Amino acid sequence: MMLPKERIVNIVLELYDARKEAKEFLDFYLEPNEDKKLEEYKAIIREEFFPKRRIEPQCRFTVCRKAISDFKKLKPHPMCIADLMLYYIECGVEMTVMYGDMWEQFYTALENNFDKAMAYICQNGYGEPFRERIERMLHEAEHCGWGFPDTLWDMYYEHMQSNGYDVDIS
Repeated sequence: MMLPKERIVNIVLELYDARKEAKEFLDFYLEPNEDKKLEEYKAIIREEFFPKRRIEPQCRFTVCRKAISDFKKLKPHPMCIADLMLYYIECGVEMTVMYGDMWEQFYTALENNFDKAMAYICQNGYGEPFRERIERMLHEAEHCGWGFPDTLWDMYYEHMQSNGYDVDIS
């Protein structure tokens, strides 16, 4: 069905007013500022681990995953998506280092998301640009419990090697 141009314009205007996601997408589409938008989504993730508006962190992994999903929907450069995915894990590691050992499910959620981040990073050819940052985070995680650092290192080596990156396993 072919709609007249005027009808399409009206639908887009209604959608823009009715749906926050549509407004955000259209605003980003018309004036893409990936750095600004990336920082907005990083702030959403950071708030879950290091809140400014409340005393205790909530660590709602669903909020973090939704932030990444919503950011992906804007169609930013894949490097920005990789940056946000890794930032999520960095915040979790930073929280653990700051507050001490967390519960097993906390580590499992971070491990699962690190695996996704590493897959995305390597599949998009960003292993080298992110190598130093990832390894720094992995070293910071070495004092965490539940075998968390070992699991992260194993995932790192597996993804890097299987995607043709040289890694020193010593």
